[in-house]
Amino acid sequence: MSKTRHMQQRMSQRGITAEIIEMLLRFGVSDGDKITLTRKNCQLLSNLFADLKKTTDKMAEKGGYTVVASGDTLITTYRLNSYIPSLAK
Repeated sequence: MSKTRHMQQRMSQRGITAEIIEMLLRFGVSDGDKITLTRKNCQLLSNLFADLKKTTDKMAEKGGYTVVASGDTLITTYRLNSYIPSLAK
């Protein structure tokens, strides 16, 4: 999405970064032409991201995971480092 010169000036004057704009566009609540993230919405997102970090850290500890799917049917799942070639014989 392109930014007008006016938008770039206001971002600079108000200390609003491109990352903030990206967060607004991804997670903000749309109301007509406006997209807003309130303090409450930001706190909810922060809590969600903290929970996601805990989960991804646990997943990384185990070496990652795979889900096998066909269309909209989930077939199986496993840890990436769970395959032991010597046991597969």
